[in-house]
Amino acid sequence: MKQLLQNIRDGKTIIEDVPVPTPREGQALVKISASLVSAGTERMVVEFAEKSLVGKARSRPDLVKQVIEKAKREGLLNTAQAAFNRLDQPMALGYSSAGTIVALGKNMAGFKVGQRVACAGGGYAVHAEYNIVPRNLLTPLPKNVDFESAAFTTLGAIALHGFRLAEPQLGENVAVIGLGLLGLLTIQIASAAGCNVLGIDLDPRRVALASSLGLEAVTRSQAESTAGAFTNHLGFDVVLICADTPSNDPVELGGVIARDRARVVATGAVGLNIPRKVYYEKEIAFINSRSYGPGRYDSTYEENGVDYPLGYIRWTEGRNFQAVVDLLASRKLKVESLVTHRFSIEHGVKAYEVITGKKKEVFLGVLLTYPEGKKKEERRIEFDLRRSTFDGAIKLGVLGAGLYANATLLPIIKSNKDFELVGIASSGGLHAQHSGKKFGFQYATSSEDEIINDKNINAIAILTRHDSHADLVVKALKAGKHVFVEKPLAINSDQLSVIRKQLLKTESCLLMTGFNRRFSPLANSLNSLISNLNEPKYIHYRINAGHLPLNHWTQDPLLGGGRIIGEACHFVDLITFLVGEPAISVSARALPDGGKYREDNVSMTFTFPDGSIGVVDYFANGDKSLPKERVEVFCGGMVAVLDDYVSLTTVKDGKKKVESGVLRFSKGGAQDKGWKNEMAAFAKSIREGGPAPIAYEHLIGVTKSTFAAVESVRKNGEAQSCI
Repeated sequence: MKQLLQNIRDGKTIIEDVPVPTPREGQALVKISASLVSAGTERMVVEFAEKSLVGKARSRPDLVKQVIEKAKREGLLNTAQAAFNRLDQPMALGYSSAGTIVALGKNMAGFKVGQRVACAGGGYAVHAEYNIVPRNLLTPLPKNVDFESAAFTTLGAIALHGFRLAEPQLGENVAVIGLGLLGLLTIQIASAAGCNVLGIDLDPRRVALASSLGLEAVTRSQAESTAGAFTNHLGFDVVLICADTPSNDPVELGGVIARDRARVVATGAVGLNIPRKVYYEKEIAFINSRSYGPGRYDSTYEENGVDYPLGYIRWTEGRNFQAVVDLLASRKLKVESLVTHRFSIEHGVKAYEVITGKKKEVFLGVLLTYPEGKKKEERRIEFDLRRSTFDGAIKLGVLGAGLYANATLLPIIKSNKDFELVGIASSGGLHAQHSGKKFGFQYATSSEDEIINDKNINAIAILTRHDSHADLVVKALKAGKHVFVEKPLAINSDQLSVIRKQLLKTESCLLMTGFNRRFSPLANSLNSLISNLNEPKYIHYRINAGHLPLNHWTQDPLLGGGRIIGEACHFVDLITFLVGEPAISVSARALPDGGKYREDNVSMTFTFPDGSIGVVDYFANGDKSLPKERVEVFCGGMVAVLDDYVSLTTVKDGKKKVESGVLRFSKGGAQDKGWKNEMAAFAKSIREGGPAPIAYEHLIGVTKSTFAAVESVRKNGEAQSCI
């Protein structure tokens, strides 16, 4: 399928052939007929992408600060690679489209194939021939609403939500400042709600367009004098600012024409330097509107499909979408005259030449159109690229093509000549296409099953979200593939039990989990120093993990498993590696979450069969400028300190020895967390037919230990068995 993409690194807007996406549970696959280009949001993205690196840095000093802090912690080389990789990721443009459902994932009751729908949401309702859209971002269309009109639904919901925030009453006086696309939708909505509405804009042509819709509007120069007569010199009850300008004039004007204790809502992107005198004297309430309505930016609502109860939240973003469609159907909201340009998806780049001013044309509503009729849904894209490999190369398929895969593992896998890169999959198709071309895979697909069932593939790397790991591991093992799966192996006991049962049936294929730290050169040096010390060890692992918001997917127990299971497994594994066997019990306590954290400030004490003690202190409440990880080992008259995989310091008999990385791109040496050695070990085990690089006893034991740690936290530190 054709999709419009923006490259943030080089600023190019391009049309690419991308695999048709595959809907997951709670999603529909929609064949798109029309999508609306946002002259505000999308123009800002394109203009940012077109800036030089220096220009990007100047416009986003907050991101520059993050890069500098990361360089201090992890070294210049690692940081530069991560930064350029993020810039290199293709960005899907668009957030408002309409089309016909052609396939449904599970749990999509109320929707059916062949149904006409409006689609919403960044990353979902994109400019592409096919969209995968979650259920709460889909709105059924009545027969009398055509696709082009329905493509305005999302922008209409932005206008409607801003209007609702002002809590207008029937018969109140409402001013709409800025009569661009958003303003012209807002002024119609306010009129349909029974308000007396005056539109204001700098451009006489937009004032004339509002007048053609039967609405009263004036230019900026007439605004203050007209406002007095319009409101009988009382001032406006509500002022809705829909302008798109860095100027502070709309906010200042809003204060001047508002009545005493009026409500001002900014829906557009404007200067927000609120003049104190007029806003104080009139005690004006000011609100900055956030997108489509309640549910926006809530992954539970948008991605998981969990709706808010009607009795508590009347107008969610989904119900706002439906209200806009109803206004379109009743002809109380008219958008046909707002369309100034139409481009087929093949010529979609021209749309951005218009909205960024490269083409000196007056524009308002810019639509992209898509070919009608039946078209084969190609979920696979072939590349001409071929890697030069020897006959015994491991033929690898990869599931997942997110940031971690692109920044860390795929570059390492590509550099390892033992692997032949055959196919890569991501459910959305886009990231698989980008990574497939970038790293030299033979094909990209949106179907995980295509990779798993490909007879030309004998090994699979699973780099998807945590909730899918266990199911994909079992499928791949059943298909006779060797499996590398990123941590965690599983996020609950039921998943782990299924994997264990499958391993008992599998003899010819090996399984490895991405516990990379045990393959770090410095971790192996440490292990060599202490492995011959015949007494119990005390190992303390401190992790300055940094805060993650509660709505991050890793914090969701059903998606990421939480931070103990999802990330702390790394650190439990390193201690298990150094002791040589899994823990038998754990006692764990967490600091109070206080509404900010979710069991991610925790101290876990593990006991081992030989009497060793391992303490994992995992904190999200620290300062990220401090290096993330530090391991201290006390044993046999020796103390060893592994500092963030950059240096290893040992002290014994009064003598101090320091070992560090080879390349000095950061203070103390280069950070090496073992990813390269990890993939080399996986390849060697397959090639030579030896045992799995990590004993299954360790894989299972570490995973069970994290489950037990979570249980102990919830039982106020009561010791739990890890066996």
